[in-house]
Amino acid sequence: MMDLSVLLERLKLDHLLTQLDGICEQAAKGDLDYQGFLARALEAEWRGRQQRGIDLRLRMARFPWLKTLEQFDFECQPSLDRKVIRELAGLSFVERAENVVLLGPPGVGKTHLAIALGIKAVDAGSSVLFLTLETLMSRLIRARQENRLERMLQQLTYPRLLILDELGYLPLVREEASLFFRLLVRRYERGSLIVSSNKSFADWGEVFNDQVLATAILDRLLHHATTLNIKGESYRLREKKKAGLLGRRSVTAAEEVITDAAL
Repeated sequence: MMDLSVLLERLKLDHLLTQLDGICEQAAKGDLDYQGFLARALEAEWRGRQQRGIDLRLRMARFPWLKTLEQFDFECQPSLDRKVIRELAGLSFVERAENVVLLGPPGVGKTHLAIALGIKAVDAGSSVLFLTLETLMSRLIRARQENRLERMLQQLTYPRLLILDELGYLPLVREEASLFFRLLVRRYERGSLIVSSNKSFADWGEVFNDQVLATAILDRLLHHATTLNIKGESYRLREKKKAGLLGRRSVTAAEEVITDAAL
């Protein structure tokens, strides 16, 4: 008879192999009958494979850090409707290939929310990719220069959820705006987007350096979308004020900069 550990290795039941001794010990104590033993063994393997898949998707998502909805301080952002956030966390927008747009000044938690929703999608088994707009544009421009733009657009269409962070911090040239629109057309009603921006929709003509193109982008992006406009104080400035690291004059100047960026 083949040794059990060898058999498990050949069947690629790696997770069961690591937990087998504990399950056998529990069965020996009489806590498990034959069916219970089999169920516990298969559950150990299933859970291990699930976690391995989650870990792989998290690495492929390329999140800059991991932040969850449970870590988000809703008390400091009363403008956010928690009911809407709970609905988004249910991921029906991913199932329907719809979009989410997060607007607000710097520091109010747009990136945190985007990553948290991305992690929910990863846990549910969806492929996710996180990119800043600067990184996205760099990839698309290089792909065009190297005559592999079509392949790059196809790769960016693959994730069920694509998160684009920091739209509006830097204006785009005409070529970049055109490439962004092409990507949006590719993903339209095929995959979901989460876009964060410090600019109101009225200012997107300046962001894309073309009012007509900006209108076309907004038309596609918002056709099936949930928009959250976060109005609140910057987390970072609030923490610095609590720590006494900013004087009143510094705080006022910083808040004026943030307010100007959001207008």
